[in-house]
Amino acid sequence: MATIVSEGLSKRYGSKQAVDGLSFRVDPGSVTGFLGPNGSGKSTTMRLMLGLDNGGGSTTFDGQPFRTLSDPARHVGTVLDAKPFHPTRTARNHLRLLAAPNRIPDRRVDEVLELVGLTSVAKTKPKKFSLGMGQRLGIAAALLGDPHTLILDEPANGLDPQGIQWLRTLLKDLAGNGRSVFVSSHLLAEMALMADRLVVIGRGRLIASGGVDEFIKSSRSSAVLLRSPDMERLGPALGDRGAYVQGQPDGSYVVTRMGREQIGDVAHELGVRLHELATREATLEEAFLEATGMSEEFIGHSGALTGAPGSHDEGVAR
Repeated sequence: MATIVSEGLSKRYGSKQAVDGLSFRVDPGSVTGFLGPNGSGKSTTMRLMLGLDNGGGSTTFDGQPFRTLSDPARHVGTVLDAKPFHPTRTARNHLRLLAAPNRIPDRRVDEVLELVGLTSVAKTKPKKFSLGMGQRLGIAAALLGDPHTLILDEPANGLDPQGIQWLRTLLKDLAGNGRSVFVSSHLLAEMALMADRLVVIGRGRLIASGGVDEFIKSSRSSAVLLRSPDMERLGPALGDRGAYVQGQPDGSYVVTRMGREQIGDVAHELGVRLHELATREATLEEAFLEATGMSEEFIGHSGALTGAPGSHDEGVAR
């Protein structure tokens, strides 16, 4: 089973540095989510990893660059485009065409069609497929060679809720069998359920790499919920020890910069009563927005527009 190692990936388009010295690794047996704001360089990074774009740095799959792999479909399966299909071939013949140069038998074509739920439309031309069906056919193509590594760019795009659940189960099962799965997605709630590890980038640079739980716990959005009838004593004591205590309309308090155990120790030291003491962890979305806020490429500003539609008042977008 292959470990992916990317070192110093770089790519420039004119004056824009799309990917800037990016290094990370993806270990077998895990789903590694690849996150970043729009325009952060995720797709370009994946193309660099596979040698599809020229740029700086290198990526190896179990020590070998993709271009040097014999029968690459048996090593690395990819989904980088939802519908790279010939308009006149059927779904089955499309997969047979991909299978032939890699010496993959037709029975494997039928196996992956069944795996992705497209057996009933195997003789249909993909030009008639919905976006979600096109994604399933792309995933089938990636799985043809039973590869040890998968690199998938937004594979859930176009899938309905049942399809997304199916994809999550599939990828987790593949990783559970020892494969390396590297997948980008803008569906952060789904990534929280799917991924074991994360690589997070912004403006082509690495922001974070590690476990999902570790990334979430590092967020300042994580907090402790606290209720006590003795806050006039406990609140100042927590503040003196570096915590930030904020009262809520319902009479509870949100405490940041201090963990639940430390708060309990301070309360015990003071001999004050606690009626509630619970950890509120940030969501992956909150942690992501906090980590990438300063690296977002395209930032919009909300606010009421003034003037009638079509006018040229200063407050109207035009």
